[in-house]
Amino acid sequence: MYPADLVLPMKAQLTSNGFEDLTTPEQVEAAIKQGGTTLVMVNSVCGCAAGAARPGVVMSLDNEKVPAHLTTVFAGFDKEAVAKAREFFAPFPPSSPAVALFKDGELVHMLERHHIEGHSADAIAENLKAAYNEFA
Repeated sequence: MYPADLVLPMKAQLTSNGFEDLTTPEQVEAAIKQGGTTLVMVNSVCGCAAGAARPGVVMSLDNEKVPAHLTTVFAGFDKEAVAKAREFFAPFPPSSPAVALFKDGELVHMLERHHIEGHSADAIAENLKAAYNEFA
């Protein structure tokens, strides 16, 4: 498990932009099952989270359509919350970072690590904006 002093600034990059930090399985389940669109970002300490995923997710919010609910869980820190979120990501295997978009509790769009690693924050943002335009 990562130390809080390492993780908290990485969480703040999202929470300071309107994301709800989900730290328990119950919070995750309630967030995903609520009506409307919910974005779940599986945050991570890795370089592709810092260089592409977090900045790309934040940039994606500069769009006419955005998810109604913005949420995040942190891999290697909020282990039970991440495990619960991953139950909803099936059939996709565990991946971090990752970004999932749900509509009325149904997974409608997924970015796995291999969609993030090696791609720019701009590319991540554009991918997510297209999903928002289709589902939000």
